[in-house]
This record gives sequence, C-alpha cells and structure tokens, in this order.
Amino acid sequence: MKLIFRGTGDSMGVPRVYCECGVCMEARTTNVNRRLRSSLQMEDPDAGTIWIDCGPDWGMQMEAAKIREIDTMLITHAHFDHIGGLVEWADACRWLNKKGIAYAPSEVIQEILARFPWLGNHLTFLSFDQPITLGKWFVTSWRVNHGKNGYAYAFRFEHVQSGYRWVYCSDSIGLTEQQQKPLYGLDLLVLGTSFYREPFAYETRSVYDVLEAVDLTELWGAKRTLLTHMSHDIDLRKSYSLPENMRFARTGMIIPL
Repeated sequence: MKLIFRGTGDSMGVPRVYCECGVCMEARTTNVNRRLRSSLQMEDPDAGTIWIDCGPDWGMQMEAAKIREIDTMLITHAHFDHIGGLVEWADACRWLNKKGIAYAPSEVIQEILARFPWLGNHLTFLSFDQPITLGKWFVTSWRVNHGKNGYAYAFRFEHVQSGYRWVYCSDSIGLTEQQQKPLYGLDLLVLGTSFYREPFAYETRSVYDVLEAVDLTELWGAKRTLLTHMSHDIDLRKSYSLPENMRFARTGMIIPL
C-alpha cells in the first residue's frame, strides 16, 4: 500500500486569491508552495483506490493522479473544503454509469445530504459509525474537536497482518484525553497544522499549529509525523528545524507503507 498526498492546503489553499504575500506570490510562479485543499489518495492491492476527502479541487487532483475513477471515498466532515468536490464526483459516476461508495459518520452524511440531496442518486453513503475493513486494513473513526469550527472525524488504520498503525487527522485542536487515546504509539501520523505559530486567540482557532504538533507528537510517541492542511503561513522554502521524525507533506509525495 502507498499514500499519495494530492492536497496539503487549508480551507483556502495556496495561493489565496486575495493575497500577495511572499508565499502566495511564489506559489503563483515556481509552485513550491502551491497547495490544493487537503486530500489523500491510498493505493492498496486488496482495496483498490481509496480517497480521503473530496474538496473543491478534486477534479484537478484526479487529473494530476492520471486516474478516472476511485473505488472508495472516506469523508472526515462536511465543511466545503472537504466535500466541495462531491458534486463533480457524483456527475462523473453518472457518466460512468456506476454508483460511488462513500463512508462517513452518520451525522456527516446527514449534513451532506441536507445541502446536496441529489447526491444520493449517484453516490451510496455508508455509515462509518462502526469500524470497517478495507482490504487488510481495520479502520475506525472517532469524533475530534475542531475548535470554533465544531467537529471533525479522524481515521485510524491498522493492518491485520503486520500490525502497522497510522492515523489521518486533518482538522483538530484541543483534543480531550479520550480523543487522544487512538493517537498513541503510531507508526505514522498525518496531522493538520495551518500555521507554524498561530497568532490568534485560542478560542478563535480550529487547527493545531506546528509548535503544538511537535509537543503533542512527542507525547503520543508517533514514529513518524507528516503535516498537512497548511496555510500560506508555511513556506516550504524555509528550514523550520523540525524534529527528525517530522516533516511537511508536499503535493505528490508518495509514502509506501
């Protein structure tokens, strides 16, 4: 199995249409910092092509991946930057004369269909309230705090043969002790961090920053951490002196598991 980062940006991506900061201007030219909305492609010999989240950049991400269809979608929450591409995916499924399969917690499905009730014509939404199996991966979901933006879900994958454990947690902050339990002792953690040091009041924030991630992953004992969901505050041309087992994810990065 391998993971491929198709999007590593936050809700607005990089460059931001209104912004002419150094990071956004660089992203418009040499593209080092160009970031589409966060998504992850998983290729597994037993489960096929799995996609986590379907934001408004999904079509461009599929073109970059040079694939025409996927087998399974997992959805973390119903914010637009994570579901904005579902309409396009549904239309693609219509033209392919097939129904897409999407797993999401029940409350997420309800939010999606309340906004886009016709999606059920071309996508089959299956509840992810209980663990599921994808190939040889045992997958669980759990609700996490998303700060001022409410809630999201994180996904934990454990291989039934090798025992390899990894988690995708793109949108979270202020996790309770109970919410942190599935994050201990991981082989790999994919964690969302929008800023290096977020300057805004804690109660107005929705995602951890990089410095908080450094402390937390040391506490959780993650063997390897990849940071995603980055705003234009993060400049990939700079050196941030991250711990040896932590790095920023880059668009197109491939991680064999």
